[in-house]
Amino acid sequence: MSVVSTLLHGSVAVVTIDNPPVNATSQAVRAGLLAAVADIEADPGIASVVLRCTGRTFVAGADVREFDKPPQPPHLPDVIAAIEAASRPWVAAIHGSALGGGLELAMGCHARIAARDARLGLPEVTLGLIPGAGGTVRLPRLVAADAALAMIAGGKPVTAARALEIGLLDDVADGDLTDAAIALATGLEAPRRTLDRPVRDPSDADAFSAQVKRFKTRAGGQLSIRHAVEAVENTLVTDAAAALAAERQTFLDLKDSEQAAALRHVFFAERATLSDPRCKQTPRPVDRIGVVGGGTMGAGIAAACLLKGLSVTMVERDTEAAETGRARVAETLAGSLARGLLTSDARDAALSRFQAATDYSELAGEDLVIEAVFEDMQVKKQVFARLDEVCAPDAVIATNTSYLDVDELAATLRDPSRAIGLHFFSPAHVMKLLEIVLPERVADDVVATGAALARKLGKIGVLAGVCDGFIGNRIMSAYRREADYLLEDGATPSEVDAAMTGFGFAMGVFAMQDLAGLDIAWAMRKRRAATRDPSERYVAIADRLCQAGRFGRKTGAGWYDYVDGKARSAPTVTEIIASERRRAGITPRPFDPEEIMQRLLAAMQSEGQNVLDEGIARNACDIDVTMINGYGFPRWRGGPMWMRDRG
Repeated sequence: MSVVSTLLHGSVAVVTIDNPPVNATSQAVRAGLLAAVADIEADPGIASVVLRCTGRTFVAGADVREFDKPPQPPHLPDVIAAIEAASRPWVAAIHGSALGGGLELAMGCHARIAARDARLGLPEVTLGLIPGAGGTVRLPRLVAADAALAMIAGGKPVTAARALEIGLLDDVADGDLTDAAIALATGLEAPRRTLDRPVRDPSDADAFSAQVKRFKTRAGGQLSIRHAVEAVENTLVTDAAAALAAERQTFLDLKDSEQAAALRHVFFAERATLSDPRCKQTPRPVDRIGVVGGGTMGAGIAAACLLKGLSVTMVERDTEAAETGRARVAETLAGSLARGLLTSDARDAALSRFQAATDYSELAGEDLVIEAVFEDMQVKKQVFARLDEVCAPDAVIATNTSYLDVDELAATLRDPSRAIGLHFFSPAHVMKLLEIVLPERVADDVVATGAALARKLGKIGVLAGVCDGFIGNRIMSAYRREADYLLEDGATPSEVDAAMTGFGFAMGVFAMQDLAGLDIAWAMRKRRAATRDPSERYVAIADRLCQAGRFGRKTGAGWYDYVDGKARSAPTVTEIIASERRRAGITPRPFDPEEIMQRLLAAMQSEGQNVLDEGIARNACDIDVTMINGYGFPRWRGGPMWMRDRG
């Protein structure tokens, strides 16, 4: 069957794309559309055209699998140009998502109507590209330049309501979308071509200039964001033909770049993390969630579940702690409301699905319970024992531990097969990564349940085996240890942090430790002290900072001194580092940023290989996904293992 077909509804031709799963603009789709344009132009009985798609979505982008192959005609810009130049008006009927080439295709039509729950966007920057079929030229002719820049350089889609508000849509359909599109098409007398429209100036010139600066700063080393900004700026001062040519050339140059290859790697890697056959089995229910612990992590987990429509019961040790936990959850939801991520009605509905209690018996009806208490094995074992008493026999019991032995915890249950690790990252309602830690005796449908919860929460779930720190924290411990070696060898905390931010991390390792709190890692080091290999090099600088009460931002002093919230070099730290160098008999030497990053990367990659060799991670791609989404490794570099394998 053809992926593009045409049926007549009176004088309206309905052109349908049927290319599951997301109706990508493959070569067959492009050829089919071009043929449909020619056939319709040759039929004098057709007055107007509706372009629609079958399945769950409108065209959700290009066929990414074609990016590494030589381009095959017809090319998308030519198809869109043919539609835009047609003598009969074309109306795009959008449901699901119109993304990338899909939105460019819709903008080549002469009018656009969407289902109320549709989303529209140009996410090419997330793949190391800019729109390459006229997106940066047509969008600023439909919406104000500031709105266009936000979509093109930001890469985030907008809702149908927002698209209608800014002028990207002509209407939103509440009833049958195809019927509404046919009605709209019937009322159009002649095409109104997008490229014939003037560019729309920004609503506020000064605000637009500030917006441009913010995006260029945010880009860091990611070329696609910078080029996206420049393309929009070029459209505002250049005629359409020249802007189209410049956009296309930039797109083609970026398509063959190392950054685009890295981002394509991440794109596919993130979609394959839950491809293990166990993740595809029928999961147990995950509609009612229990959380033990109302601290920062527990409240964040509760909020993450509430934001996705789940019911949550939180249990704390006493009434005061329960009320504090309740307040943390309410504050998190209020923050989401303030940022426009949910409506006041949705916030109220979320709170109605939440209760904070002090009695474990309140968890008796929950489908899955997550303990999020203090990182201490005995405390967690006590929680597991109570959960084993009160929870239903088929309820999944999960631990949010960051380092502890999940097998040891699972063994405390009468049925160890229902235990699993669900390692959320803070803040849990924001961070995308969820390590799903699999103890030896875990049931297959419990693995499927962990995967189902990750999907429900919109998280990127990564399967991990049991070891100290799993995938991410184990690798982080390795490169943090290497950073300590660098200090003792001659680098300063600010030099290491600067090398990391220059590489693309949002924050260096020492600034991150100050943010998280140095006492957390100190407690872990003390726990491991009895089993530490005496022949292993050990740097005690961080221990000495903690002994001096320097626990990071929360105490106003850690690796840095903090004055009015701003980090400053700390003479005390400099003295401690110098003292430890003398104790170790090390003569310090200078390091440049490249050598610093070479050593940190080598530590990540070496430990990553150990993680692979031991079966803690299924593959190198999962390590890359973990480091990018949990630890700030720059996406546009593809991940430490991808960089190693690329040479």
